Amino acid sequence: MALTATIHKANLTLSDMDRGYYATHQLTLAQHPSETVERMMLRLAAFALNASETLAFTRGLCADDEPELWQKNYRDEVELWIDLGEPDEKRLKKACSRAEHVRLYSYGGRASEVWWPQIESKLSRLDKLEVFRVEPATLAQLAGLCQRSMQLNATIQDGQLWLADDSHSVLVEAQRLK
Repeated sequence: MALTATIHKANLTLSDMDRGYYATHQLTLAQHPSETVERMMLRLAAFALNASETLAFTRGLCADDEPELWQKNYRDEVELWIDLGEPDEKRLKKACSRAEHVRLYSYGGRASEVWWPQIESKLSRLDKLEVFRVEPATLAQLAGLCQRSMQLNATIQDGQLWLADDSHSVLVEAQRLK
């Protein structure tokens, strides 16, 4: 019997004071059987940090040729490509050739600390690419917010994301690497 994804619903009320974007998004997140809660919640945080009316989750781990999130225009061109993890240079070059902007959120803890110095010089010429690192302690706190049905408030100010439910609040600070 094949394992199936676990479905999570999130009602995300967003106040992005940095961009002047205020909206409520009804989100459905499919957690792949091999995906951790921390990674799934990072996808949700990445959505909040980059939210727009056209930003959408993709097939993610199920599709090698798609990012975790993307924003497409009405001509089906990719305006923003958002990935997670520590991908190889080839994947990031491909993303930069397909999209106007690419954002990567690295979250691998020690693996991320080893990965970045090895790839940094190779990525320096990719002008469309921005790279951020999220600490494992932040991921653990995000996982504490996870429920099958979530009511979350997100506030972004001065580059900081506060993600909260009715009893907990998590500060998500993504350290900019590139």
